[in-house]
Amino acid sequence: MKIYPYLFVGAALFVGGCQSTPSNPNPAATKDVTVNFEDSDKFTDVRDSSNGSTNQYYLDELSKYLKEQAAGRLTAGQTLSVTFTDIDLAGDIPPGRIDDVRIIKSIYIPRMKLRFQLQDSGGAVIKEGERNLSDLSYQDTAPPIGQNDPLRYDKALLADWIRKEFGA
Repeated sequence: MKIYPYLFVGAALFVGGCQSTPSNPNPAATKDVTVNFEDSDKFTDVRDSSNGSTNQYYLDELSKYLKEQAAGRLTAGQTLSVTFTDIDLAGDIPPGRIDDVRIIKSIYIPRMKLRFQLQDSGGAVIKEGERNLSDLSYQDTAPPIGQNDPLRYDKALLADWIRKEFGA
């Protein structure tokens, strides 16, 4: 049958089109960044169903992304500690939906509340504070993260904060 070559070509095109977030060129530097989630079960929205509990996958992905992005901004010996106190992911899962699909609309903006502390190699505090992050126009610009990433808008919010807080 001649259908097999078409399946092979289709599969190759699909795999070739998949995108992934680039990894940190120096993964050892991520040890200088710690990420914590304070009372994550009380977060506004970090779940994948309307009545579900906190999705640990989402927390792990946000933690990994923050570590990778922030580690590249630190100078030798610096350490960064970030504690999230609330997260409301972009979009929303309306109650009663059987398929638990997150609806992305302009009214469901990504929001995060966090505390951070940046220290030098001697433990002296260089910078610290609390931040309330949000992006009212999150759909207007293409995030730097692949379109297949379910957290692309949330990661873009973190990337923007890191760039503004710790420089280009």
